[in-house]
Parts: sequence; C-alpha cells; structure tokens
Amino acid sequence: MTADRTRLDELLRAVYAGPRGPGVGAFFDYDGTVISGYSATVFFQHRLRGREIGLAELAQTLWTGARGIGSEEEFAELLERGLRPFAGGPESELQALGDKLFRQTVAGRMHLEVWELVQAHHDMGHTVVLASSATPFQVEPMARALDVHHVLCTRLETIDGVLTGRADGRPLWGAGKAAAVLELATAKDIDLSRSYAYSNGNEDVPLLAAVGHPTAVQPDPALLEEAHRRGWRVLPCVRRGGTPAMGTLARTAGFYGAFGAAFGAGLGLGLINRSRRQVVDVATGVGADLGLALAGVDVDVVSGAEHLWSHRPCVFVFNHQSKIDPVIVMKLLRDGWTGVAKKEARNIPGFGQLFQLAGVAFVDRGNTEQAKEVLAPAVEKLRKEGISLALSPEGTRSPTPKLGAFKKGAFHIAMQAGVPMVPIVLHGAGDVMWRGAQTIRPGRIEVVVHPPVITQDWSVATIDRHVDEVRGMFVETLAHWPARPAPSYVEEETP
Repeated sequence: MTADRTRLDELLRAVYAGPRGPGVGAFFDYDGTVISGYSATVFFQHRLRGREIGLAELAQTLWTGARGIGSEEEFAELLERGLRPFAGGPESELQALGDKLFRQTVAGRMHLEVWELVQAHHDMGHTVVLASSATPFQVEPMARALDVHHVLCTRLETIDGVLTGRADGRPLWGAGKAAAVLELATAKDIDLSRSYAYSNGNEDVPLLAAVGHPTAVQPDPALLEEAHRRGWRVLPCVRRGGTPAMGTLARTAGFYGAFGAAFGAGLGLGLINRSRRQVVDVATGVGADLGLALAGVDVDVVSGAEHLWSHRPCVFVFNHQSKIDPVIVMKLLRDGWTGVAKKEARNIPGFGQLFQLAGVAFVDRGNTEQAKEVLAPAVEKLRKEGISLALSPEGTRSPTPKLGAFKKGAFHIAMQAGVPMVPIVLHGAGDVMWRGAQTIRPGRIEVVVHPPVITQDWSVATIDRHVDEVRGMFVETLAHWPARPAPSYVEEETP
C-alpha cells in the first residue's frame, strides 16, 4: 500500500470542516499507525546486554508476538510472562533507553501523513490522545514530539521507582484500549460521536467503532476488510524504515554516480580556466540536477522563486530534517554561494572534498568559541567577494518534522555583513530520505522561498526577537503549506 495525497487531503478537509474545541477527541493508535512497524522491534534489534536483554525479550514477546493473539486474556498472559525479567530494575533506565532509541531510530519511522493529521487536530483545538498497548518508555517520547499531553498505554507497576515485574492495571489491548478511551472521554467531557480515531490493527475495531469518524491507517488485511464492510475511511501511508528495495538502491547509486561525474567535469573545466569556483559551481549545480533526476526526486518551488536571486549576496537559511537537504539547496542556489556544516561532514567521501573546495566552514557544534572563529571568514566572503552563505539555523537534523530551536550564528553573520536573510522552507525532504536512511526514494520536495529579511536595523540587543520572527515564518509555512487544506475559521481577538 502506498501513500495517497488525495485521501490525506480529504481527511484534512474533513477535520477542518468539523467542530472544533477540546470536546472533540482525536485518538491515535501508536505502533503501525503513527509509525511504520512496531517500536518494540527497535529494542530487539538493538542487541542489548544485561538487564536490557529482558527489555528486548519483553518487546519481542508483547508486540511482535501480540500481532497473532486473539483475545485480551492472551495478551495479558504474554504481558505477565514478559515482565518477569524486570523485577527489581529501575524505571529510569527504561525511560532513558526509550528516549535514546526514539531519537536514533523510531522517529525516522513516523508516518508523515499521520504527523499532518495530528497537527490538523491541534489546529482545531481537539483533545489529541495516543492510545497504545505499548509501554510508556515506547510511547511517551513520541507524545512529546507530537505535543500530545494525553497518553493511554500499558503501565508498569513500580515501588519507589523500581519495577515490580507486573502490569499496573488493565493492559490496553483491544477492548481494554477502547475502555480506557471511554473513561478518558467521560472525564474530559469528550463527545465520542463527534470524535476521530485512527488505527492499523483489527484488534482496535472496538475503538474505531466507538467514535463518529474512524479511519484505518495503513491497515492490516483483517482491518482493511472490516473498514470496507463498515464504510470507514482508509489512509495508505509511505512505509518508512526497513530494507530498501532494489530499485531504491539502484536510484541511490545513480544519484552518487551523477555527482561523481559532475565533479569530474567541473574539475576539468576548472583546470582549463584556472577557476576553483567553476569546479564548485558545476559540481554542485549540475550534480544536484542529474543526481536528483536519477533518484526520481522532483523539486518544485511553489512560491518565491524570484527571491533566490533578487538580493544576493545574502544569508540563506533552511530547515533541516534530511541528509538530502544540502543537495536541494545546491539545486536551488546554483552558483555563487558557500555554506556552513558540522565538522564531521569534512569526512564524507566525495562530498567532503567538494565542501572543502567550496570553502564551506566546518563547525564543531560543541565549541562556541571555535565556531565564532570559523564563521568570521564567512562574513568577509559576504562583504568583499559577494559570495552568499547557506546554512541551517537548527544546526542538526530534527528527528521529526517538528522544527528545532534556531541558533543565532546565521543571524549574527547577516547582521555583521549587512546583508539580507532569505528563508528557504523545505517540505517533503524527510519523506524522500528520512533521518538515518542511506538510500533515497522517489518523491516530490516542495519549496517556499520567503522575501528577503532586511537586517540593517538589527542589533545585538534585538537579535533574539529577529530569531523568533524568522523562525515563526518557518513554523507558519510548515503548518499551513500553500494549496493544502487549512482551517477556515478566524480566531477571535482577545480584548
């Protein structure tokens, strides 16, 4: 099953056309719904040691094994057996492990279609809930990433922060999850007849049947059949993570091969014309064009293409979620620019050498004083050579589509050089090459380029305000992408 933008847009329009306010609930299953596959397999594949092996065994038993069980009683039996290795272990260790594995792997499995649905429900002021048979150390990191404040999951019993090896209350599988949702709805005065639920598994038919607007997300065969029988909506999603297909591997090889060929061509032209800049411009511009074409990646500037050229030299800033983001920037900016990258990028085969030729500033993110020294030549390039600068204010890739905090370096550079700042907002890069992936899948990346932000009146005293203003442009653009469904209502002003 593949993604269907039309179906997603229909769902978003339905949410935005419906009632708003906290009296409407939006209940999301986790494994298989918010993410591809099962979060527990990440723990199992992590090859843990010591007590953490027990965690992997629990994960494998509960969520890989639970897929084939037929009743809540069977699930409870598996749960009790799986929890035994935990007796006497500190709960804090599992919480820390869950946070680490979320950042490293699980976040990269998020269905971006579901991310958009969650944001739509937030826009409408609905009570958004994650409801899962999984345990808190699996679910809660995602809840924080999604800004979800209500988590229903299978709790583990603790005494003074130490796990007892038993469940705390009824496991939230099947009817147990539906009962927990009903209890929360009663406590929060949520009208289930106006509410929404999303799940991929047939065990959640009781939950889906309890709300007025059920949707089967990337459903298993049994739920797909049930959804068709009941007339429920179905949302296909792009599967994230897992073993790449042969076609994907071939396209990725073509992508890197194109850059190698472009680098060779640029090197030849540069030697003939004795121009280092020509080497960089050919390798980056032509390489990005050919590489993305061979990978099956389309780049569409949906708004503001003229701002890519209107006020150079300038400081271009872009949001950063994927390894492919710098290549998109290469294609957009073409020539006459350089960048800033983390110091590890110097060692990337091929690209590291190209970045060095381009005069990219390599920054140690943990060394603020060193970063200031490295960035000083960038200011001179802007002032004297007319070379623009491109960098991500987030500094590092975000594990989810949620925009990270902005660092101030780009803003100080623009202010000191007296040049405009041009925000470039990327949408869809994480779907083409998600965090941690080594291969590229075909897809479409859309771009919005904002008008240049004039920096001549900026000062050190006002820099925080300017950071917030520019970041706000990214937040608003990503939340309400051009030509996508959006809320039709207008918030009333507070007197």
